[in-house]
Amino acid sequence: MVVVGMIPARYSATRFPGKVLVEIGGKPMVQHVYERALRAESLEKVIVATDDERVAHAAWAFGAQVALTSPDHASGTDRLAEVARQIECDVVVNIQGDEPLIDPAIIDRAVEPLLRDHHVRLATLATPVAGPEEHDNPTVVKVVVDAKGDALYFSRLPIPYFRVDDPATREAARATRVHPESGLRPLKHIGLYVYRKETLLWFSGLPKSALETTEGLEQLRALENGCRIRVVTVDYSPVGVDTPEDLERVKVLLEAQSE
Repeated sequence: MVVVGMIPARYSATRFPGKVLVEIGGKPMVQHVYERALRAESLEKVIVATDDERVAHAAWAFGAQVALTSPDHASGTDRLAEVARQIECDVVVNIQGDEPLIDPAIIDRAVEPLLRDHHVRLATLATPVAGPEEHDNPTVVKVVVDAKGDALYFSRLPIPYFRVDDPATREAARATRVHPESGLRPLKHIGLYVYRKETLLWFSGLPKSALETTEGLEQLRALENGCRIRVVTVDYSPVGVDTPEDLERVKVLLEAQSE
């Protein structure tokens, strides 16, 4: 089975234009992502998918395989679908271009369900929420899963709701994010996706769904159209770069790792 990692690298990010090319430790951010993704054992190759010549030339300069795509795509998923149509592969991994500290091992964890079970068409990752601030934050996407580990729903709201009648117990549950009776702990979604090629092409061809539009979450389109999403729970929380402040934090963490 041929598994290909793809990094959708857009220059014109809304909150931080050009962030994929900002230098961290003497390398553009996308190079850090690319080099770490190459270390994932499950990936046969990694491709930088971009519609921007500046990103393409920077990626070629550090030896990356690059696919130039249309500038008209609404999302990184559509960009990857264009590339997937043109190459031989069985599975495509969508790797975010703004996570320069990504752990290669979690890529392998996300790919594993598709290698092990031919019924799994799409997989992603989640990790327990760190605390009430993260659980209540609408920029942190939450997911609830069924007994098999397939997603039931994704939301920006703090799901599942903790119904606890006793005030003291309720406050303790809020602090620990563990329900006192069920033992359930809410999960934070990690935006790394693994698609079978035919699933990626099918998904990209679907119109935007109602829930997707309402929550602003693309993965809900899959659920609304009957595609199960296997959620792999990992002990890992990504550090993404959405703002210049995030960039400074990543620089500090990267320096600490290299010491």
